Amino acid sequence: MKHRIIVSALALAVSLAFAPGALAKDIVVHAGKLFDGVSKTPQTNVSILIHDDRITDVRSGFVSPRGYDVIDLSKSTVLPGLIDCHDHITALFDGGNPIEEAVTWTRFDVALASPANARATLLAGFTTIRDVGGDVDIVVALKKAIAKGFVEGPRMFVAGPPLGPTGGHGDPANGLDPDLNNPFWALSQIDSPEEARKTVRTLRRDGVDLIKIMPSGGVLSIGDDPNQQLMADDEIKSVIDTAHSLGLKVAAHAHGKKAIDSAVRLGVDSIEHGSFADAESYKLMKEHGTYLVPTLLVGQTAADIATAHPEQLNPSSAKKALETVPHLQKNLHDAYTAGVKIAFGTDQGLAPHGTNAKEFALMVKAGMKPIDTIIAATSSAADLIGDTADIGSVQKGRYADLVAVNGDPLADVTQLEHVQFVMKGGEVYKQNGQPLFR
Repeated sequence: MKHRIIVSALALAVSLAFAPGALAKDIVVHAGKLFDGVSKTPQTNVSILIHDDRITDVRSGFVSPRGYDVIDLSKSTVLPGLIDCHDHITALFDGGNPIEEAVTWTRFDVALASPANARATLLAGFTTIRDVGGDVDIVVALKKAIAKGFVEGPRMFVAGPPLGPTGGHGDPANGLDPDLNNPFWALSQIDSPEEARKTVRTLRRDGVDLIKIMPSGGVLSIGDDPNQQLMADDEIKSVIDTAHSLGLKVAAHAHGKKAIDSAVRLGVDSIEHGSFADAESYKLMKEHGTYLVPTLLVGQTAADIATAHPEQLNPSSAKKALETVPHLQKNLHDAYTAGVKIAFGTDQGLAPHGTNAKEFALMVKAGMKPIDTIIAATSSAADLIGDTADIGSVQKGRYADLVAVNGDPLADVTQLEHVQFVMKGGEVYKQNGQPLFR
């Protein structure tokens, strides 16, 4: 019954959204400069041929085959649709009291707010996201609604609720009256290998694409310590083994070195945040092929709020933010220098949805070359997700996911914060800097 009610709430949100447009027929995009997401050297004066939702060819020079509609981006820099590997599309920070909102916001509120978050993200140039923590009913329903064209938003790969121990970073009851009860709060708690195995299987049945775990404490939760490993190794291993047996990847929220190293040794696919990793951690990650998703934007946003408005954060969070955040940039610098694989991710939801691209400048500030940040948000992100055949590059057979900016992002990476053109699956959603209303 609860599931039907939430789906109905999301259906109401869908009815308020824009109706989908028809698929493109045949389109050719003339790109003045093209970063294809694979090569680090841009191409100039390129034609991208599209039929319906897929790229059929990429040709040198500007060609205009008969019967094709021409989109002229000959004065622009074109890139693959951007990918955010750490998003929370149903989260919305509004500066209110977080304790009050924890006990007054309902699943209906979340369901109705989420389509606007999705549209803002798409219009910012992010045509694909990996949502790594949200109400499973809502994120799965939103993913389906976007795929059907009922809601405008990015292509979604979803995890549902992050899994962790009672009292850990993902326990919504932290810091609240123990007598308060919400039946959905227990869905993310696992305290044994057996519970872990059953929960992963249940989430797969419910429609998730990956699993998120919380082996360490966190920053924005109440009372837990980011340096501590809070999940036992056998619980972590049970999640990873079960998920992999079902074809699901596993992302691990981990700040402390012990939790990072344990999760990597046990086969996790990505470390999210990774604040207190060290040279041994990076060596392990390289040996196991583990990605780092650095999430600098959430760190910078948390630090800014902790400095200016600490009352807007949970008790203990402001102090933890100011202590932990400085390590995020050093961690990315050291991991990048060591040769660890990097995938773009923002932990969006604390910063406003649609500002995801601010992560690029923070990555460059940490020492990454601009072209490597672009690769992190295109082909490397697609590799982490496990779908390089469809997303992350401008190549024959991939989805026609394209974005364009006016300037050169290698000279000024903040150009990516001002996307002028967005196409997802052959359909244009933004042109000349303006959203197309449907």
